[in-house]
Formats: sequence, C-alpha cells, structure tokens
Amino acid sequence: MPGPQLDDAEWQRCLDGVASLSPTPDYLVASGSLPAGAPAEFFAHVAALARTLGARLVLDTSGEALKQAVENGGVYLLKPNMRELSQLAVRRIEDEAHQEEVALQLVRSGKAEVVVVSLGAAGALYATREGSERLRAPTVPIQSKIGAGDSMVGGMVLSLARGDALRDAVRFGVAAGAAAVMTPGTDLCHREDVERLYRQMAGVAA
Repeated sequence: MPGPQLDDAEWQRCLDGVASLSPTPDYLVASGSLPAGAPAEFFAHVAALARTLGARLVLDTSGEALKQAVENGGVYLLKPNMRELSQLAVRRIEDEAHQEEVALQLVRSGKAEVVVVSLGAAGALYATREGSERLRAPTVPIQSKIGAGDSMVGGMVLSLARGDALRDAVRFGVAAGAAAVMTPGTDLCHREDVERLYRQMAGVAA
C-alpha cells in the first residue's frame, strides 16, 4: 500500500539517517516502492551513500527508481523480477537465453556486481562476471504469493551475512521465497520451512 507523502526535509532526513549509520552495516537493503514526494533518484542517493560507507547495497525496486539507481552504479546485488528485468532491457524478454543475456549485460556494464532474477515457481537466475546459473525452486503448496520476493531478499542477505558463498545464498533465498508462498495472506516465511526446503534443494537429507 502507498506510504505517506514526504516533503523534501523528510526524505532528506532519511538519507541523513543512512549516512550516519554506526556501526557501518555490511549490507544495506533498499526495497519496495518510494513514498509520494520522494524523488525518483532516491535509491541512487542511497547507492552513493552505500559506496561511501563501504556497505554492499541490495536493491529490490521497480520503475523509474530502479532505472535511476542502476544508471548510477554502486549496487552490489540487484533483484529484479521478469517485469523489472524487461524495464531495464527496454524491450520484451523473449526466452531464457535472452534473460541470461540481459542479466549478464547488467553485470558487465557495471550496473550491479550480482543480478538475481526471481522467476516465481521456476526459481531464480543469477549472474556474475563469471557467468550465470539457474536454481530451480522446490515444488510447494501455494497459499499466497504475497511477500515471496521480500522473503527471497531477506533469505539471501541473511545467508550472505553469515559468510555463505553466493550460490548458497541464492539457494537460501529461493527456499525462503518458496516457504513464503506456503503461508496464508501476508504471513511471511517460517524458519523451519526455509531450512527444510534449503536442505532439499542442496540434496541434503533432512
């Protein structure tokens, strides 16, 4: 749902709050839509602050705010869905090879170090300078898709903060997103479901 209207002083105070974070975070997450009154380049300012702080920015947004942020660089991990990937490509994504091409181009052009495209029931595609890989989502009973993307981001950042390898972090994020669709309404993922699905994806006995 839309947030409250912010005036210039209010959204500037939000940026000041990020600039004064202490201790400096290892990861900074910027997600969701901007409230009315905040400029489209708000997340671009956050990306610049992340660079100054030495924090890794994880970005999950859409529309003009997404375009402005990636044009200015400084994003560590970008998490678009297919619609948002098409917005960045400025054309319709035709097939899986095209998905990979666009994701890799975003990395190679310096827009982000890592691009993780959420593909819903198909899992995720992630790209780095070393190449790209698809991780399939486990099959789960679907109750509500609300919060799946947020859970995916949360799972990835938690795993990265623990020091896990990127591939494992993306897998943990996919497991968190899958666990979220198992819960009703706006309920988010449950830890035990995430860990069980993660072990299942990794081929480890529960």
